[in-house]
Amino acid sequence: MSDAFETISLSIDARQVATVMLARPDKHNAMNATMISELAEAASCLADNVDVRAVVLAAEGKTFCAGADLNWMRAQRDKDRAGKIAEALTLARMLKLWNDLPKPVIARVQGGAYGGGLGLIAVSDIVVAEESARFALTETRLGLIPATIGPFVVRKFGEAFARQVFFSARPFGADFMHRAGAVARVCEAGEINTAVEEELEACLRCAPGAVAAAKALCLSVSGMDPAGAMTFSAEALADRWETEEAQAGIAAFFASRKG
Repeated sequence: MSDAFETISLSIDARQVATVMLARPDKHNAMNATMISELAEAASCLADNVDVRAVVLAAEGKTFCAGADLNWMRAQRDKDRAGKIAEALTLARMLKLWNDLPKPVIARVQGGAYGGGLGLIAVSDIVVAEESARFALTETRLGLIPATIGPFVVRKFGEAFARQVFFSARPFGADFMHRAGAVARVCEAGEINTAVEEELEACLRCAPGAVAAAKALCLSVSGMDPAGAMTFSAEALADRWETEEAQAGIAAFFASRKG
C-alpha cells in the first residue's frame, strides 16, 4: 500500500475498521485517473488484509463525489476509440474491486453524488446519506450515457430504478434514493456519524467469516436462475456449518439456552 496517497486517505482504527476518504474537496472529490488508481489500490489492499472487519467510504468537504474530473474528461475526449474503451475499463475494474470487497462497505454521503459518485454508492453495501444530499446522472445532457457505472447500478438497484434516472438527467434527493432501496438510512447532517457508527456496530457484532461469506452469497446468487441459486446457497450453508467459527458460535448459542 502506498505510504501517502494523493487523492484519498486510508486509516484503520483499533477495531480494525478502515476509513477510505476521498480527499479532493477543492474539486468536489471528482474522480481523475489518480483517484481511480488509488481507489483500486486501496480496495486491493483492504481485500488482502484479513484483520480489517469493515470499511467506511467517506469524503472530505461538502460533496461526496461530483463524478468525473473535467480534465480527466477532456483527456478521454482526445483518445481514440481503443483508448476510450481502455479508460472506461480501468474505472470499471476499480468499481468491481470495491463491489467484490469481502468486507461490509458503508458509504457516508453528504452534499452531492453525481455520475461516478453514484457508482461508488452502487458498490457499497450500506449507504447512509444526509437528508439534504442530492444525486444525478447527467451524462445524457452531454450526449453520453452512464455506461461504465451502469452494470453496477442496475444490478444493485434494479432496472426500474435505472429507467427512472439514466436518461432524464434530473437530480433527485435522498428520499427517492431511500424509497428505491439505494440508501439504507437518511438522517440530518448532525446525525450522520452516529448513524454510520450504528451500522458499523451491527456488522462488528457478527462473525467476520460469516459476514464475508454472506456478502459473497449476495453477489453470487444475484441473477442466477432459482434452481441454481437453491443448490448454490444450500452448498454454501453446508460449507459454513463446517467452519470453526460457526461451530463455536452455535455451541455458544445452545449453551446460553440451557436451563
